[in-house]
This record gives sequence, C-alpha cells and structure tokens, in this order.
Amino acid sequence: QVQLVESGGGLVQAGESLRLSCVASGVRYWLAPMGWYRQAPGKQRELVASITSNGGTNYADDVKGRFTMSRDNAKNTVYLQMNNLKPEDTAVYYCNTVGVSSSSYWGQGTQVTVSS
Repeated sequence: QVQLVESGGGLVQAGESLRLSCVASGVRYWLAPMGWYRQAPGKQRELVASITSNGGTNYADDVKGRFTMSRDNAKNTVYLQMNNLKPEDTAVYYCNTVGVSSSSYWGQGTQVTVSS
C-alpha cells in the first residue's frame, strides 16, 4: 500500500531550526529519487529539495545553504533539516517522488510556521 507520512513541523521563530521526517511505504518509493515540496497559502506547490537513491542532492536557490535533505533507505525515510528558518519558509511541507504530478497521491503534509 502506498503511503507517505510527514512529521516534524511546528511553530518556530526566525533563525531557529526544524527537522522534518517522511516515512514512505510502498514499492513506488523504494530507492526512487525523492523530494521535499512546500505549498504556501495562495501559491503553487514547489520542489525545494531532492535526493537520488545514492544520496545526491539538489536544492532550490532560496533554501540552498540552509536546508539539508537526507535519506535512510533501510527505514524508507527521508529527512529535511531546516536551519536559519525565515518567515517566507512558512508552508505545508510534503515529500514525494521527484516529478510526481499534482493529481497523484500526496500525504497530509506537515505545517511549518516561522514567526518574525
């Protein structure tokens, strides 16, 4: 059964850190390139970080140097370490495969709110 469960979000002040986790269940996610996406109110969902099966990463320009994505294939889990958070990072964060369409299955996401 395909399932994505994100956790670790919360309310923090600017400059603080959070670590998000996503447990992926189902053959679709086994060693697939994975991404962390976010959707802020009134905006489209965007890809902020991605990781290949062997750990190669890419980041959006506005999170580069602050966010670090990692994965533990044995646990079917991907992580997003977010440091020096900014109010503009406020969004619901989701994990999914890279290139997935908006009409595909998505988990419930985890809310990140950064106050100034």
